[in-house]
Amino acid sequence: MTINCIRLVWVAALLLLPSLGWAENTFDIPAITYEEDPNGNGRYSVTIQILAIMTILTVLPSLVIMMTSFTRIIVVFAILRQALGLQQTPSNQILLGLTLFLTLFIMMPIFNVINETAIQPYLEEKILPKEALDLAIIPIKEFMLAQVRETDLNMFVRLSGETGIQTPMDTPLHILIPAFITSELKTAFQIGFMIFIPFLIIDLVVASILMAMGMMMLSPIIISLPFKIMLFVLVDGWVMIIGTLAASYGF
Repeated sequence: MTINCIRLVWVAALLLLPSLGWAENTFDIPAITYEEDPNGNGRYSVTIQILAIMTILTVLPSLVIMMTSFTRIIVVFAILRQALGLQQTPSNQILLGLTLFLTLFIMMPIFNVINETAIQPYLEEKILPKEALDLAIIPIKEFMLAQVRETDLNMFVRLSGETGIQTPMDTPLHILIPAFITSELKTAFQIGFMIFIPFLIIDLVVASILMAMGMMMLSPIIISLPFKIMLFVLVDGWVMIIGTLAASYGF
């Protein structure tokens, strides 16, 4: 798992470092240089590489959230918790951890392709940063294009005013990413709606029974919560939801 996270950092590096204007022979640029003035006083200066690495570490969470399956999964889990009527169970930490590992599971084929076609050749100094960037973007674009809705993509293309896009693969990332996020939110809410229906029926049935018995002061949520948890356990709800989320990406 640590190796996969390191690979993900390298993917982010490939997305950002070429934009800093590296020359073709900059594979051996030292990270730290020592400069000495005429008086004999020296100081160490950090090159732009360190600044780029620190920048990558700050934007990496956004890249993981916005360019992977993370958004869809976490929204579905949040809706599920709301449908069950559990405010803090499972906790946010548990849901975020589960979402992160499911994201790694779903995205691992894409990460493997990026590692084989872009990262490893770049680390072996067989290709230049710009070429590695182009090769790394291809599988990411293919993944996002497979999930994005055509209407969402067309809307952002129209809003951007881009006229040179001939094929979907020609779509720039600054257009494709918001279209992808919009589509992911739509899909997540559709799945959440289907999850909400059976629990809503239980709430309605319990509320009707309590009204018929004249127990209007008793909250229906207190009575319906055990039944919703029992239903969720009996149908093996976690397996069904996780399987549905994975299947929505082609697994």
